[in-house]
Amino acid sequence: MELTTAYVQVLFVALAVGGLVATVWLWPRLSGPSWRSVAARAGVLVADQTLLLLATAVVVNAYFGFFGSWGDLLGTDAAEAPAIMAGSAGTAAGGAGLVRVLGSRPVEVTRPKAGLPAGRLEQVTIAGARTGLSSPAYVYLPPQYFDAKYAGRRFPVILGLTGYPGDAENLVTRLGMPALTATSILTHEIGPTVLVLMRPTVAPPRDTECVDVPGGPQAETYFASDVPRAVAAAFRVGTEAANWGVLGESAGGYCALKLTMRHPEAFSAAVSLSGYFHAPVDVTTGDLFGGNRRLRDENDLMWRLANLPAPPVSVLVASSRQGESGYQATTDFLAAVKAPMRASSLILPSGGHNFATWNRELPQALPWLAQQLHAPAQTPSRPASEKGSRRLARESSRHPRPDRHSPAHRVAKRRGLRPAGRA
Repeated sequence: MELTTAYVQVLFVALAVGGLVATVWLWPRLSGPSWRSVAARAGVLVADQTLLLLATAVVVNAYFGFFGSWGDLLGTDAAEAPAIMAGSAGTAAGGAGLVRVLGSRPVEVTRPKAGLPAGRLEQVTIAGARTGLSSPAYVYLPPQYFDAKYAGRRFPVILGLTGYPGDAENLVTRLGMPALTATSILTHEIGPTVLVLMRPTVAPPRDTECVDVPGGPQAETYFASDVPRAVAAAFRVGTEAANWGVLGESAGGYCALKLTMRHPEAFSAAVSLSGYFHAPVDVTTGDLFGGNRRLRDENDLMWRLANLPAPPVSVLVASSRQGESGYQATTDFLAAVKAPMRASSLILPSGGHNFATWNRELPQALPWLAQQLHAPAQTPSRPASEKGSRRLARESSRHPRPDRHSPAHRVAKRRGLRPAGRA
């Protein structure tokens, strides 16, 4: 019985309700003044409270997708599933040992018209050649990936990261990133783009905050080096920093900013939805820095802006004036950014630290990120005419930014997306 199934939720709720019914029935029999009766009444109340808390925890976990299985919850889920070589995955020989395809399904959209080919979603695991880490992921491949006209093409990539201790599936079911990306492609708001959807928790249940922990998991190296190399070996995607961006929410937002700022050789742009700007150290993280103050400072984004040269990257940070505790930190971050780094903001009047808020921000944030990326340079598979060469050059250029008269620009302006240098 998987932790998030409806059967498990119903079972725990039934146990909690059954405990309350049993308490009402037994209470008259436990009403004596003896110490045994007092102890029994206390035990019944503790049992009722425990069952109620467990039922609440199971339902809340299933809703938010914090832990996907019992092994995930207990930190014992280390087994790898056998690979199923899905025909649509297009894994290359060099990446077959690093990216294991477990399944594949089509992506469905309702805009601009239901039933249009919208690409596929591959369920995979990604192993790290340098770090030895392995993590589950989803890879969205746009419809052009399977079009014969694009057979020799490579595509830009957005790495999507959940918060802690979220599951990568949240990016599919709760934020709908594959469907939103497919819709944006089909409506020509962005060019064909691949998604790699993951959670930053690479050593569950520990929260590593995308840090190379001294003597521990090398999470930063895994995301900045292992993941791009493995994905580029297995799928037709770009290999340059200009081809890669990162988007995350909460802890994933911090990771998105940090990975991009610390590794401009790997990523050129980032989006942070309700992210923060330094790694917390608590019971979930343990000692992330091994007492090394320099390492702690280098993972503090405000310290980096104040003490190190700014990287040549573009970032978008999103927050809410009311409901987000990190709003002031977000405005401080925007004020501290200096050239050649560029920062934009998406500030809502109100909104909490939750999926409802991120779903309001994502329709502006995801296209913004895709428009920052360059499509990889392409090599035609056969000689092209002069007209075909001009068309290929246009399609290989940077994704165009919408002009001020475009629908994308009007939507962004109406909903609060602001350009670099504005809080």
